[in-house]
Amino acid sequence: MRTLIRDIRLIDPEAGRDAPGALLIEGDRIAATFDRPAPEGVEAERVIEGGGKCLAPGIVDIGVKVSEPGERHKESFGSAGQAAAAGGVTTMVTRPDTLPAIDTPEVLEFVTRRANDASPVRVLPMAALTKGRQGREMVEIGFLKDAGAVAFTDCDAVVTDTKVLSRCLTYARSLDALVICHPQEPGLSAGAAASSGKFAALRGLPSVSPMAERMGLDRDIALVEMTGVRYHADQITTARALPALDRAKANGFDVSAGVSIHHLTLNELDLGDYRTFFKVKPPLRSETDRMAVVEAVASGLIDIISSMHTPQDEESKRLPYEEAASGAVALETLLPAAMRLYHAGHLSLPQLFRALSLNPSKRLGLETGRLAAGAPADLVLFDPDAPFVLDRFTLKSKSKNTPFDGQRMEGRVRATFVGGKQVFGET
Repeated sequence: MRTLIRDIRLIDPEAGRDAPGALLIEGDRIAATFDRPAPEGVEAERVIEGGGKCLAPGIVDIGVKVSEPGERHKESFGSAGQAAAAGGVTTMVTRPDTLPAIDTPEVLEFVTRRANDASPVRVLPMAALTKGRQGREMVEIGFLKDAGAVAFTDCDAVVTDTKVLSRCLTYARSLDALVICHPQEPGLSAGAAASSGKFAALRGLPSVSPMAERMGLDRDIALVEMTGVRYHADQITTARALPALDRAKANGFDVSAGVSIHHLTLNELDLGDYRTFFKVKPPLRSETDRMAVVEAVASGLIDIISSMHTPQDEESKRLPYEEAASGAVALETLLPAAMRLYHAGHLSLPQLFRALSLNPSKRLGLETGRLAAGAPADLVLFDPDAPFVLDRFTLKSKSKNTPFDGQRMEGRVRATFVGGKQVFGET
């Protein structure tokens, strides 16, 4: 089947283009793009009128937590897949911090089957780096890679034993496996609920210095230099960590870095009167740090923007701030929150989708993230200017812990396509 989407703005992160045009889908692939909104002589069984809206590669979201197995009441592959489709996310790269952790081929195969049965979008699972994410014993990296793990990570459970971590990285390097780490010095970070500074002191919150991130990254980069592993820092959120990242890239190490949409669009002042929906890990930073990280995304120093989707139930959030669970849902709010950066003039749409789609695809060796002929037809059609007030109870995720509840936002997904098949929207 051939589908023509016409009268659109093509957002091509690979070419850095934002221009009027049209796009033809044939089967599950992009057949052609056109620089005219209404190309002549193109035959298609289905024609979609874009109405001048934006068409971009679907978002590839690294670091999504789906709470299967163990906490299905927080999020299932079905609910997460529906939320992803509604948010323009066509590929979820899922975390292994489940109960139990995804640390054996058997658990990984269970997760893969559940994802394939229930999710309308693509799901690529990551596996734990150490057994039980306890930092003591390496998982069977080779078997897990053969079973479909696209990367290995202990998520926010930082491996404190450097010798164990070095062995893991050495073995991963021998198998050309990607390792994703959470750059924090665990001793300093333990029990922290906010970033250190005047605001945290006035609120009486236990805090952590931004230097903890710099120290954790310095250790990781030293191990990357020693082992030659392919390394990705899941979240760089402070200005003090950026020079170390820059030096690592300049030295030719195979290093990349990401940041969550919450750290790009919110700061420590949003905690306000101990609002636990704003409690994330690492904690929200100062406005100076936020702007430094935004500039790093614009320059390409930070490669990837992700949702770091972390569902928590009401009981775990409606607690005193120090005791409340960390994390926020963001599959559906990722794109409208990113539009804040676009409307503020910090990032262009091609720059945004370079970080949301192209770079994560490249890092994982995927064909997605492009609008070139022959690329998979994983696409999002969206209106960057459509205003709305977010009501968390309308979210498709089972958990509703979003910091954007009640906020005015811009950017609506009109349609999402995965492999040429429309999985969201009424277009």
